[in-house]
Amino acid sequence: MKIFLDTANVDEIKKMCELGIVDGVTTNPTLVSKEKGKFKNLSELIGTICDVVKGPVSAEAISDDANGIVAEAEKFSKISNYVVVKVAMTTEGLKAVKILSKKGIKTNMTLIFSANQALLAAKAGANYVSPFIGRIDDTGHEGMQVIEDIQKIFSNYAFNTEIIVASIRHPLHVLEAAKIGADISTIPFNVLDKMLKHPLTDIGINKFKADFEKVKDAYKI
Repeated sequence: MKIFLDTANVDEIKKMCELGIVDGVTTNPTLVSKEKGKFKNLSELIGTICDVVKGPVSAEAISDDANGIVAEAEKFSKISNYVVVKVAMTTEGLKAVKILSKKGIKTNMTLIFSANQALLAAKAGANYVSPFIGRIDDTGHEGMQVIEDIQKIFSNYAFNTEIIVASIRHPLHVLEAAKIGADISTIPFNVLDKMLKHPLTDIGINKFKADFEKVKDAYKI
């Protein structure tokens, strides 16, 4: 499973990329708004992220109509070959994705909440679909069941569209996504940081260090 980092914070991206575990990045207008004042404009921010991660970087179009979405996407695509244009799951969004797929511009259809929506996005030519499992859970339904359904449908018809498990709230979401076989999980920085740690690891390290102190003179490197 590929791991994307769900953030627009360049410092967070750099820190996790240094570990060699980040395959891409997803941003959205909310995440971008938190970085206001740090860069001259959105293009500079997205370009910087692309330079750091050197993998797919999702940047979201916010126009409501297909022509507007396509125009935004064409501008985004000029920033870097790594850019993937995020498009909301709407009628106009589907129209735009179909046009963009023919132009060779990669798209990530976002705000997916059902397997039916994911099916339509794949049919339109989306490179990625982003089901929001945390928000589905919030409604009292099982977000992971939607991932399982999408996975089965895409397998049935050999779609090349990749599933990005989004709206991840905790490490268990990542574990469940990996067990299902989802292509990608896009993970907030704080959740990915939690995945790195375990109290038993810390206890083990401290125990080994304490034991080595007792014999270190005899075992010099």
